[in-house]
Amino acid sequence: MAVLKRLRALAWILANIAVCSACAGSSDDGRPRARIDRPGLPLTAASDEELKRFREGDTLFEATVRESDGLGPLYVRDSCAACHQGDGRGPGFVNKFAATTAISRAQLDELLPFGVTERPFVSASAKLALLSPDSRKVRSVRRLPPAVFGRGYIEAVAETEIERVAELAEARTGSVRGHVNRLRSGVIGRFGVKARLATLEEFTADALNGDMGVTTPSRPQEPAGPEGLEDDGKPGIDFDAQRVARISDYVRLLEIPLRKREDSEGRALFDAVGCALCHVPSLRTEAHFGVAALANTDAPIFSDLLLHDMGEALADGQYEGQAGPSEFRTAPLIGVRFLSTLLHDGGAHNVAEAIAAHGAPGSEGRDSLQRYRALSVDERGRLVRFVEAL
Repeated sequence: MAVLKRLRALAWILANIAVCSACAGSSDDGRPRARIDRPGLPLTAASDEELKRFREGDTLFEATVRESDGLGPLYVRDSCAACHQGDGRGPGFVNKFAATTAISRAQLDELLPFGVTERPFVSASAKLALLSPDSRKVRSVRRLPPAVFGRGYIEAVAETEIERVAELAEARTGSVRGHVNRLRSGVIGRFGVKARLATLEEFTADALNGDMGVTTPSRPQEPAGPEGLEDDGKPGIDFDAQRVARISDYVRLLEIPLRKREDSEGRALFDAVGCALCHVPSLRTEAHFGVAALANTDAPIFSDLLLHDMGEALADGQYEGQAGPSEFRTAPLIGVRFLSTLLHDGGAHNVAEAIAAHGAPGSEGRDSLQRYRALSVDERGRLVRFVEAL
C-alpha cells in the first residue's frame, strides 16, 4: 500500500511538471516571460542576487507603515500594496484638487497652497486632514494608481528611443502628435500618468512621501498641511536610501505577465487604425542597463512614453512638468486583463469604452477612433480582444 501511494504521488508530481512546462512562455522576441498568467512574479532571467533583493523589496511593499515608522502626519494609504494590490490597480485611489475653470499653473498654486493631493487621514499629532476646500472654485478629480508590473522595462528604455519616436510624432500629419516631458534635470520623464518622474527610485520616494508622508533622503520634507506640521511620530528621515532602493528593486524586477499567443489579425487591425502610433508595441532598451535581463532588448510595453493631448473631456486640471491639464503619457498596455478599470481616472470599465474616450473633441486619438468605427463589428471585436489579451 505504501509503495502504491508513493507511485501515485510521483505520478501527480510528473503530471504537474508537465503542466508547468506547458505554462512557460516567451514573447515574440524570444525572451522568456512569466511562467504563470498572473502578476507579481520576478523576471524569469533574474540573477540570484536580484531575486534576493526582489524578495526583500516585496516584504517592504506589502508592509503596513505605522506612526513609529514615520506614517503621516497626513497620508492617503498606509502601505504600497493598499494602492497596488496584486501588483495591479488595487482598491486605493487618490483624489486631486483642480480648479473649476481653466487657470494657469501659478493661479492653481495660489488657490491651493497645500498642494493638489487630498490626504484624508492623520497620524501622530495632526488633527486636520487635507480635504477638498469648500469652494466653488475647486473640484475633486479621481486618479487611479498604475499597475507596477513590467515597470522595469519602462525604466530600461533608452532615451534615444523616446527621442526617436518623438521626432516621428513631430513629422506626422493627422491628429496624432506627442512630445516628451523634459524634466528640470534635463532627463525625460516616463513614470506617472503625465510622465513627471524619470526613475523607479524617484517613483518610489515620491509615492512614499506623497501618499504616506514618509520622508526619504531625496524627499526630506513632510508634505504641506493646514497645521504646518514638519514632522511625525518618527523624527528626521523615515526611510533610508536602502529601503527606498529595495522597494524600487522589487518594482523594477517584476515581470510582464505571460501573454497569450498574439492574434496576428487583431494586431494588424491595431496597426491599421493607428493605435500603434502611440501604443508603440516595443522600444529598445539601454545596452548597459543595470539589470542584465532588461538590457539591450525590445521592451514590449505598447507605449511611446510621450505626452498626448486627450481633449478637454478627459482633462484633470493638473500641471506636471511640461504636461498641461489635458495631456497624458500614453498608458502602457501591460497586463490590461488584470485591470478592473482603465484610463487615468478609471472612467472606462472595459477596452471598448477606453477606445471610445479617445474620440473626444481635441483629442489626438480622434482620427484613430474614426478608423476604428469604420471597421466591421467582427473586426472591432477582434481588435478589442487583442488589446484585452495584452
